[in-house]
Amino acid sequence: MKDAFRLPDLKRRILFTLAVLFIYRLGAHIPTPGIDTEAMARLFGEGSALNFLDLFAGGALRRFSIFALGVAPYINASIVMQLLVVIFPALEKLQKEGEQGRKKIVQYTRLGTVFFAAVQALGMTFWLRNLGVFSGSVLDMMIVVITITTGSVVVMWLGEEVSDHGIGNGISLLIFAGIVARIPEAIVRTWSMVRLGEMSFLVLLIAIIVMVVVVAGCVLLQEGQRRLPVQYAKRVVGNKVYGGQSTFIPLRVNQAGVIPIIFASSVLLFPYTVTRFFSGDIASKIQAILSPGSVVYMVLYVGLIIFFSYFYTAVVFDPVDTANNMKKYGGFILGIRPGKPTAEYIEKVMSRITLGGAVFLAAVALLPTIMTRLMGITTFYFGGTAVLIVVGVALDTVHQIEAQLLMRHYEGILKRNKGKTGGLFKF
Repeated sequence: MKDAFRLPDLKRRILFTLAVLFIYRLGAHIPTPGIDTEAMARLFGEGSALNFLDLFAGGALRRFSIFALGVAPYINASIVMQLLVVIFPALEKLQKEGEQGRKKIVQYTRLGTVFFAAVQALGMTFWLRNLGVFSGSVLDMMIVVITITTGSVVVMWLGEEVSDHGIGNGISLLIFAGIVARIPEAIVRTWSMVRLGEMSFLVLLIAIIVMVVVVAGCVLLQEGQRRLPVQYAKRVVGNKVYGGQSTFIPLRVNQAGVIPIIFASSVLLFPYTVTRFFSGDIASKIQAILSPGSVVYMVLYVGLIIFFSYFYTAVVFDPVDTANNMKKYGGFILGIRPGKPTAEYIEKVMSRITLGGAVFLAAVALLPTIMTRLMGITTFYFGGTAVLIVVGVALDTVHQIEAQLLMRHYEGILKRNKGKTGGLFKF
C-alpha cells in the first residue's frame, strides 16, 4: 500500500474505492421510513436464516435500511443473464459482437436487477406487514418498495463505478465491506462472553484455530494451480531465430474464484425470500427446508457450488482458443499433437482439477458452519461462505494493485534498489 500511494493514478483509484465503500456503509445505516427498528432487531434475534441473509447486506437488512437488499438483485440478474446467453444463440452472438454487444448485455442485466429488486422488496414488505413490524397503508408500502428498489439500483451503480474507476471488482468489494464491517462488533461480543463466563476459553481457542486453518485453506485454494508444460519450436525469420523456449499454461484449481459461492447463496436465498409473500404450512415448510443450516440446504448448496464452478470456468476459459493460440505461435504440449487433441487434453485436465477445486470449495464453505454449530458460538456467523468471499476478494484486490504497479515498472514490486532509481526504473 505504501508503494501504491506513490503513484498518483493508483492512489486516486484506491481513494475513489474507499470513498464509494464509505457511501455504501453510510447508506446501510439510513433507515427506510415506517419500519419499527426495535421490532426488526427482536425478529433477527430469533432466526439464523435472517442473520445469514443479513450477512451479505452488511447489517443493512437488520436495520431495513435503504440498502437492505444489497447486491443480491444484481447477482440474481447476472446469473439469469449468463444462463440465457448459453441457452439462446442470439444473446451469445450479441455478446461476441464486441463492445457494443457487451454493453447491451450489461443493459439487460441492469433491467433484470430492477425486476428482481422490485420482487424481493415487495415480498419483504408483505412479510414485515404480516409480522407487525410494518403497519402502514398501501401507499406507505409502495413508498417502501420504491425506496428499497432504488437503493438496490444505487448499490449496483456504486459497484460498477468501482469496477470502472476504482480498484478491484466493485460488486465483490461491496460484499466484502458488508462482511468485514461486522467483525469488530463480533470480536467485542465474543470477548464479553468469555469474560462473563458464558463461553469457555477452550471453545474460543478451538474456534480461532479453525479460523486460521480455514483461511489458510482458502488462500491455498485461491492460489493453487496446475502448470501444463509448453514447448515452443524454433522459427527462422530472416537472419533471426525465434522460439525454442519452454513455458507453461497456469490452470487455476479454482478458476471461478468466489463466484460459485456468491451465485449458489443467491440462488438458494431467492426462493426463501419469495416464500415470504405467503403464509401457511406450505410456505413455512419451504422456509424450513431452505433455511441455512438445514440438511437439504447444505446438499443443494454443495451441488450448486460444484455446478457454478464448472459453469463459470466454461464461461471464462476456452480450451479451444488456448490450443489455437499455441498452434499459431508454434507451441505444443509434449506428447500431444497441436490443434484439437491439445484442446481436448487441456479440457480433460481442466475438468479434473475443477472437480477437485469445487469439492474443496464446498468443504471449506461448510466446515466452519458445522464447527460453529457444534461449539454453540452465537456471537457471530463464521461461515465458510463469508471467509471465502473475504479471502478471495482480498487476494484479487491485492493482485490487481500489484499488476498496476508492475505495469508501471514500479521498483517496490519488481526490485528494491534504494538510493539509485528514486523509486522508479529508468528506461
